[in-house]
Amino acid sequence: MRSRTIKEGLERVPHRALLYATGIPKSEMKKPFIGVATSFTDIIPGHIGMRDMERFIEKGIHTGGGYPFFFGIPGICDGIAMGHSGMHYSLPSRELIADMVETIAQAHQLDGLVLLTNCDKITPGMLMAAARINIPSIVVTAGPMISGHLRGKRLSLVNDTFEAVGKYKRGLIKNDELEALEMCACPGAGSCQGMYTANTMACVTESLGMSLPRCATALAVSADK
Repeated sequence: MRSRTIKEGLERVPHRALLYATGIPKSEMKKPFIGVATSFTDIIPGHIGMRDMERFIEKGIHTGGGYPFFFGIPGICDGIAMGHSGMHYSLPSRELIADMVETIAQAHQLDGLVLLTNCDKITPGMLMAAARINIPSIVVTAGPMISGHLRGKRLSLVNDTFEAVGKYKRGLIKNDELEALEMCACPGAGSCQGMYTANTMACVTESLGMSLPRCATALAVSADK
């Protein structure tokens, strides 16, 4: 195990003292140290449900004989960043994410990683980090958002908000309809409905064997997820 570098031998007395300060029992020190890179944030719909997923991941690591350590990774919602100067930060954040995961995993000599992600540049950043570090790693994508509904019609973010702006400007819909679409298009947690970057990357991740079967398509609010 790589983690022996930080927890075995006379010279590692200070290291073990610091680890004990985190609350790890002495009996757990011989287990593999598994880092959980979580990109939870309450400003991205695709990431707001990750707190529940973190608990399941933690239980899974303990059940599998490892010891989990959580650390945070930043995330940007491309939909919210779009159309203003915020979009300058979206693609660079991918490199930042990869660098941060690599930095934490290497500095603490973690034995494996669980990469909890979902949206556009975050998933590629996690995959880049896994490739760089080359230790046992698995990606967990948090799942797509369910469709919105309005008067019996299924709604999605792109088709029914971005395009609605154009329809309103052309006088095809009125303000009341625009506001109704705005309120109903995105009903809760999950990545944007449709095969856009987030869900496409989730499917690519699964096809690469980096996430479990059906992880990409299980809805964020479903029991399957």
